[in-house]
Amino acid sequence: MSGMSRTRRARRSELVARAVTGLAAVSVVAVALFVLAYIVYHGIGAIDWTFLTDVPRDRGREGGILPVIVGTLWVVATTAGLTLPIGILAGIYLSEYAPRNFTTRAIRLAITNMAGVPSIVYGLFGLAAFVLLAGFGRSVIASALTLTCMTLPVVITATEEALRQIPQDLRQASLALGATRLRTIYKVVLPAAAPGIITGSILGLARAAGETAPILFTGAVFQMRKLPDGLSSQFMSLPYHIYAQVTSVPGWSPTLVWGTALVLVAGVSVVSVVAALWRSAQRRRVKW
Repeated sequence: MSGMSRTRRARRSELVARAVTGLAAVSVVAVALFVLAYIVYHGIGAIDWTFLTDVPRDRGREGGILPVIVGTLWVVATTAGLTLPIGILAGIYLSEYAPRNFTTRAIRLAITNMAGVPSIVYGLFGLAAFVLLAGFGRSVIASALTLTCMTLPVVITATEEALRQIPQDLRQASLALGATRLRTIYKVVLPAAAPGIITGSILGLARAAGETAPILFTGAVFQMRKLPDGLSSQFMSLPYHIYAQVTSVPGWSPTLVWGTALVLVAGVSVVSVVAALWRSAQRRRVKW
């Protein structure tokens, strides 16, 4: 009888755990859908060809957001070009080459601490290090370097964790066939870990695309009718444009602001969906 009682209690506990976790998952999805629907409902009225291809007028109360979109693309693309090679290579080193000693543990602790630093602190650091000390001025490159410092911990951690998920048997089989360690990593381990690496990288870059504080100090401007023409140019940005409109423009247009927010959310969502589809396709191809 006692054994049957324990079995019933275990089953009830399992049902309760499944119900609680399922409710939590449904709640998260519901909140996400509500936020997305709210943004679409308030911003869809602003979306047309003129809004996407015109320049802001009357301090952003009229016109479009073409310089805002282009400036955001400049900064995010430059950040990706700086962050991904450094972050992925650093993650490979920590996972595949770094010795298990105090120095390596200290490096991992530093990376973890960097991930928790508030973005406003990164903005102040970028102002001091890249705008003033390095002499880049307020520019695309100064903002991209600041966002790179903020995004690197996410990419490094995602790369390291993705590589750790690959079974050691794959490495040993490759080495047993005569492949060098370097060839094993780049021909066997990295392709298998690519879905996880890409996912972490996209999450990090999505966070960078939505940040306001770091670019506020290092290169973003309130109004700019021309498009950026290089890494030394100042730029407009979607998150900063939303912030500036709401806080600094009397009589700001709610429809245009929500439309700007919708463009930002749509851009990040499209990239995330494409990355998710690619990740799923890659995982179906990888067998172990």
